[in-house]
Amino acid sequence: MAILNSSGKNCSSRNDPWRELENGAKNWDDFSSRDREDIARFYAPKIRILALRLKAKLPQSVELNELISAGSLGLLDALGKYNAQRGIKFDTYSENRIKGAMLDELRRMDWFSRGLRQKVKALEDAQRQVEHETGGPATTEQLQALTGMSEKDVRQGLEALHNQMCLSLDSFHENVIGRKAMTEDEPFQSTAFQEIVDKVASLIEELTPREKLVISLYYGEELNMKETAEVMDITEGRVSQLHSQALTKLRKTFRARYESE
Repeated sequence: MAILNSSGKNCSSRNDPWRELENGAKNWDDFSSRDREDIARFYAPKIRILALRLKAKLPQSVELNELISAGSLGLLDALGKYNAQRGIKFDTYSENRIKGAMLDELRRMDWFSRGLRQKVKALEDAQRQVEHETGGPATTEQLQALTGMSEKDVRQGLEALHNQMCLSLDSFHENVIGRKAMTEDEPFQSTAFQEIVDKVASLIEELTPREKLVISLYYGEELNMKETAEVMDITEGRVSQLHSQALTKLRKTFRARYESE
């Protein structure tokens, strides 16, 4: 796949230092300071693209520049540790490192306020109660009645719950990808994580058709909430609700079925 430089144009010179890095002709430590600068600048657009994708799943309070800064550190980490002899493309390896660094920064930021955490906890409890009593998902009206929250607070809490679960699933995905990249060096860990992937995949098949579609569109096709709502012809609030209840089911069922093994 052709990669664009910072100006958005394809680069194809035979002496491009990033090509030497990708094909294993040189390691990061072997390049001059000028070449390192050129390599970092060449891959910089990837950081912004990944940051924008992640930002679309997060509250407005999370600054894009914070994600980009964290991603830049992830890129430098990838450049310093990349080994072409492992047979992994740098494009794949660096993307994992960049996204992982962004997720680490989000966890460090702890962007849930105390008040928001309380709302999320109350909504989770209310959702479980309604599901236990009725066998179906909770409506906004039911959540308002059980929690005493306003419609605005319920929607804010559901969005926060959705964002929290997005982060958890994305983090899980990055860990899986990272372990897959270590097959040669850590065969036992790689096998263990593959078993987890297989278990989660089987649990997804137990979701309702609409829940599976939301998971597929959001994570497989990487559509945002608005785009997913348009495809499914439902409101963004309903998409968020389906997404939250799907991840809650996955987490609950996984714990009940496998964590005691």
